[in-house]
Amino acid sequence: MPAPHSRPIVGVQMFNQRFSATRRGARLARLLASLQLVEWGHPHGTDDHDRATIVVAELTANAALHGCVPGRDFALLLTYETHRSVVRIEVSDTHPAEPTLVTPAPDLEHGHGLVIVGALATRWGVSGRIGPGKTVWAECVLSTEPSPGLSCL
Repeated sequence: MPAPHSRPIVGVQMFNQRFSATRRGARLARLLASLQLVEWGHPHGTDDHDRATIVVAELTANAALHGCVPGRDFALLLTYETHRSVVRIEVSDTHPAEPTLVTPAPDLEHGHGLVIVGALATRWGVSGRIGPGKTVWAECVLSTEPSPGLSCL
């Protein structure tokens, strides 16, 4: 007779997609991530949804603008650990340069992306990946319980 499980089964939900390394690809990644958050029970307009969507927007924009290698795309992986209420956002591109956090002048339009990610995410960083490039990741702790029965379909 098999022994009963002594630990609860961990709930992890994932979304994984590749996008063209263009502004249009970054926009599509943001829109699909937003819809996925709704599917996971975090509706539009909530702090959790908006915070995670902005982090996705900043990381995918960086991949399209700074991590772009001609002919290569970028990947978005969202992992929702329901037992910890954490969404992990991973954006992988093929450019070898790692992003650096700088403090831009307030009047500049560009250069605020990682400052925004640092302010909204619980933690973030850069890791290597198989093949060329790197993965920039961020984690957002969700403060609200998922709303049951919500679906974007």
